[in-house]
Amino acid sequence: MMEEQQGMNDAKFVDMFKALSNTTRLNIVQMLKEPEKNFPPQVHIHKGDDFLGGVCVGDIRDKIGLGQSTTSQYLSLLQQSGLLEMKRIGQWTYYRRNEEVIKQLERFIGKNL
Repeated sequence: MMEEQQGMNDAKFVDMFKALSNTTRLNIVQMLKEPEKNFPPQVHIHKGDDFLGGVCVGDIRDKIGLGQSTTSQYLSLLQQSGLLEMKRIGQWTYYRRNEEVIKQLERFIGKNL
């Protein structure tokens, strides 16, 4: 049972590595580390929305210079891997880093690689 649990964890980390294996996706995660430095102010997010640090898909798209569908595909893959969190606020979709999952990835690398 313990081995099976470890295999599921390893598979999750493999998904994260796959998501980060593309330069643009890696850049997105890096830019979202300091959203206030890398993106314009997110005027549609308020403290009550409980999604501080989130950046609108349009702003991410503008920054990376790719089309809407490719940007959405990249963000979706990063979210599915657990590296990003997503929230719809009004008509906008926002993404931010999932810091807890990134810390788990850091520990995995430090311990196992």
